[in-house]
Amino acid sequence: MNYGPLDVGSESAPNRIRIGTVGSPETVEGTVRWLETCRQEIPAKESNQPNLFPRFPGFSTDHGFRSTLVIEGQLQRSVPGKVFDEIAKLNDNNKIVEEAVRIIHEEFKVLVESGKTDVLVCAVPPQLVALMDPDTRPRPASPTAAVLNFHDLLKARCMGLRKPVQLILPGTFDPTQARKQKIRGVVRPLQDAATRAWNFHTALYYKAGGRPWRLIRDARKVSTCFVGISFYRSLDRSAVLTSVAQVFDERGDGLVVRGGTATWSNEDRTSHLSEADSFTLLRDALRRYRQEHSTWPARVVVHKTSKYSPDELKGLQRAQKEVALELMDCISMSREASTRLFRHGRYPVLRGTFWSLDDNEHFLSTRGSVDFYQTYPGQYVPKPLVFRGAQLEETPRVVARELLALTKMNWNDTQFDGADPITITAARRVGDILKYIGPDDAFEPRYSFYM
Repeated sequence: MNYGPLDVGSESAPNRIRIGTVGSPETVEGTVRWLETCRQEIPAKESNQPNLFPRFPGFSTDHGFRSTLVIEGQLQRSVPGKVFDEIAKLNDNNKIVEEAVRIIHEEFKVLVESGKTDVLVCAVPPQLVALMDPDTRPRPASPTAAVLNFHDLLKARCMGLRKPVQLILPGTFDPTQARKQKIRGVVRPLQDAATRAWNFHTALYYKAGGRPWRLIRDARKVSTCFVGISFYRSLDRSAVLTSVAQVFDERGDGLVVRGGTATWSNEDRTSHLSEADSFTLLRDALRRYRQEHSTWPARVVVHKTSKYSPDELKGLQRAQKEVALELMDCISMSREASTRLFRHGRYPVLRGTFWSLDDNEHFLSTRGSVDFYQTYPGQYVPKPLVFRGAQLEETPRVVARELLALTKMNWNDTQFDGADPITITAARRVGDILKYIGPDDAFEPRYSFYM
């Protein structure tokens, strides 16, 4: 708000972002009208917690992001509403999704071939909003078929266009339609106007190649690379589990590295990699980091939402040794806490509260009361993040500070009290989309294509 984005004034900053928009005539018009409105200041929501709902300063070269959107008629393509009406009549969810994605993709392709777009925006027609709600979708014809997701399949299909995609729902620019927004089975209350503008334009700026903010780095500390290891199930619902690594540097640049097949362990009922696959995944992640930065990191921090098996740890240590990496922390985390912390009064413990239960188990309140907000901005009693170190070079307190900082690196949401570090948040988004991408399909390693 006061100083602009991290890269303000640099040659790499996206000072002009060309938007290619596809949707129905009504949603394209509504999106364009709303984006034009967002060039000017949007007042803050009236609240007893003004810091929780800041005003949006406007997206222009003089305020906020110090950038402007290029919105031109030749970068907009409308599909008649009756086309989506006909698609919605199909009595098979997967056919509806596949046909809708095909139509939007073809229109995006025309815009990309013009060579004048930086980010593609899908102004989702009202007929397709229901495709994001599993409770209202007609089941596939085959009872064993996976239920396709419009959002995830569209992003997967558009990888070959080499342009990030952003979706905007009708409720964003037309609050009267907000009651229809139920995403992934959860009703999402409409945010206030200024917050909607903040979240949309922050994501847009990042997808255009900008860097809104970064982790604070102590010059006395070594350069660190954060790697999140996760697993996702294949689309055919078989027992095959595929590993993926999300690699983030201190500036928040995210890279995605696909790994090998994981196996399910009945002993601890979670997924694990073999020693060879664990070695290959981290080695490839570090090589990808080196390609991007022309140097190896001095330290790598590996995050995982399950415990490390002995074979996984051996594989990671082999990769560490191969690239002569001196420092590596291997951390597992979960929300399954056997102990909870409470404080006197009406509000939960403060965000950032840290407590070591013993030498190996540590609690961190990534959600909680926030003094700057003067409230707890949540609806339920928050669960702490429990983390354990399978291998630690730094102290648990330093690790906790890093985890807390990484919760602020999600550029889909500007509210800074995220529950999970970006390495874990990204894991869910990446896996949901990667399952639609075959081994020979176009694949983008940049995280901005998945958020």
